[in-house]
Amino acid sequence: MKEKNKFLHVMLRVNDLDESINFYQNIFDLKLLRKNDNQEYKYTLAFLGYGNEDSHTVIELTYNWGESNYKLGTAFGHLAFGVENIKDAVDKAREYGVKVTREPGPVLGGSTIIAFIEDPNGYKIELIESKSLKEEL
Repeated sequence: MKEKNKFLHVMLRVNDLDESINFYQNIFDLKLLRKNDNQEYKYTLAFLGYGNEDSHTVIELTYNWGESNYKLGTAFGHLAFGVENIKDAVDKAREYGVKVTREPGPVLGGSTIIAFIEDPNGYKIELIESKSLKEEL
């Protein structure tokens, strides 16, 4: 049965496009799928993901030329990535100078192992250890 609707992407406005692309490539092994400039409206879009946009949800990074500061707002929570080994993922993030805001450990009231880091723009990213996620399902 063919799906009528599909979750396509999450868009984040970023202060430094190259720094943000490098972060998502180096920390999460995302691939830069496409990048395009809009000269008329002065912005650049970069789409990153684990596979083709036809079959994978991706992250759209938007850089508005000359803009270097955004208010993150209070409604947005975080992005979440499943990782095979959470300790290794946190160690890798630290090697790149990434801010760790919650050390690995069980979620309150559960057994899923999580940690939190921040991307270069201050967006929160939850790491969820894949094996504990499978146990919960």
